[in-house]
Amino acid sequence: GAELTTALDVMDGHFVPTDFRSPVVKCLKIKLPKTFFDMHMMVLAPEKWVSPMADAGADQYTFHYEATSDPTGLVRKIREAGMKVGVGIKPNTPVDVLLPLVDQVDMVLIMTVEPGFGGQSFMSDMMPKVQLLRSKFKDLDIEVDGGVGPNTIQECAQAGANMIVSGTAITKSEDPREVIRTLRQAVNHVIEARDLRR
Repeated sequence: GAELTTALDVMDGHFVPTDFRSPVVKCLKIKLPKTFFDMHMMVLAPEKWVSPMADAGADQYTFHYEATSDPTGLVRKIREAGMKVGVGIKPNTPVDVLLPLVDQVDMVLIMTVEPGFGGQSFMSDMMPKVQLLRSKFKDLDIEVDGGVGPNTIQECAQAGANMIVSGTAITKSEDPREVIRTLRQAVNHVIEARDLRR
């Protein structure tokens, strides 16, 4: 079923114009030692951030395909640092670029907004990317991030996403726990139905 983890956006002010770095991660890990931290690395030269994030206690390092010239080498470096590996693509990047990497990573991230700012509108035209990945890789963790909330969760889950990042829909809600319950329930329902069809 759907697990609750913490996804932290790490920004260098270059790949995206905002900024958030490893000292904050280290503080959070100290305060929340049992929490799984997936670092969404919206940075140029993601190779240089692997060691600082591992040292800060990150559990998963999710880099953008567009930010590196050697994705396979970066995957190896992340694994050697003891973290799980995720790879993501921005909306304008074709999903086909990820196909050679799928067997090397733990998770694929499909951005459903342009990365860097919360509160953007969900891009439903990204769902065919999720559908393609799910049709080829039944057990792959596929995450969607951007504009995901109670009004868009069904579409994400039906397309095949089993991991959801939801920020503004939760933090700006009058009842964040209810939003989390709704999101989790929608994903679990689709996963259970899919498992029954196998």
